[in-house]
Amino acid sequence: MKLLIISLLFLPFVGLSQISGGDFPRDTSFNIHDTYLKERKYYPFIEPVKAFNIKGVQEKRDVVYYSFGKRKLHADVFYPSDKSETYPGVILIHGGGWASGDKSHLVPLAQKLAEHGYVATCVEYRLSPEALYPAAVIDLKTAVKWLKINASGFGCDSSLIAVLGTSAGATLASLLATTGGKAVYPSHKAEGNAGDRVQALVNIDGVPDFTTPSESAKDEDPAKPSAGARWFGATYKQKPELWKEASAVNYVDAETPATIFINSKNARFHAGRGDFLKVLDSYGTYNEVHNIPKTPHPFWLFYPWFDETWPKVVNFLDYVFKEE
Repeated sequence: MKLLIISLLFLPFVGLSQISGGDFPRDTSFNIHDTYLKERKYYPFIEPVKAFNIKGVQEKRDVVYYSFGKRKLHADVFYPSDKSETYPGVILIHGGGWASGDKSHLVPLAQKLAEHGYVATCVEYRLSPEALYPAAVIDLKTAVKWLKINASGFGCDSSLIAVLGTSAGATLASLLATTGGKAVYPSHKAEGNAGDRVQALVNIDGVPDFTTPSESAKDEDPAKPSAGARWFGATYKQKPELWKEASAVNYVDAETPATIFINSKNARFHAGRGDFLKVLDSYGTYNEVHNIPKTPHPFWLFYPWFDETWPKVVNFLDYVFKEE
């Protein structure tokens, strides 16, 4: 009850701007247009990346992967037209401070992955104005299972699944990758049998440790709660156990899959990465780290950095899934 009261106190500061399908609150404060206007002041040469029309790539938009009552969770699936073979799958998780953002933000990246032999699925999940932690994690665990159960319809190999996230979505992807097969988070009940383990992690500028001061020490003004505080419904000081529980770095072990970090110049988004990598190295788990210099945090949304980002992702996934 205390957690609910705290969350309600935080909601007026989230910036709710609309109510959409199913009468649930939406925060549209993080969007590509406004982000472009902000970033071009410092990087006047940038251009937003838009969706492609790629020959040989099929798509199914707004497929319902789970529903409860009137609330439906959707996915956009992009996959190769050639069904003569099966392809690894990738779940793409958008960012936006666990409060905002939209699956459409990662459509161009998903299309590029599909062009290079992957079944790429951009997924919707519940954000903090609608549901507090761990709702998003539960939704995404369900999305992983849904793709595995429905893999054959898209030519996907259900034994080869990666999770890719950007910013807050990368924090979530890291949590999925490190807790697969563990009794930490449940998933919604799914039709069919499928586990939640994944075989690769792509972290694009997402913090794997909520307890680092760059995240946990930001809540000094109660009138301006951090994104983390809005998601947990409590600050680090109020509920440190939640912030620790949601830190992927605490779950890294011998079963954590191959991992790539692709980061901006912003050191805040590197927090916890070193500890994560130390554990991977101790188990001999394959990993890569790429820092793209002179980039703002949301670099993957804009040219020229998009054309530097997607090849790194494809090369990593090819090495993990396709090298013999």
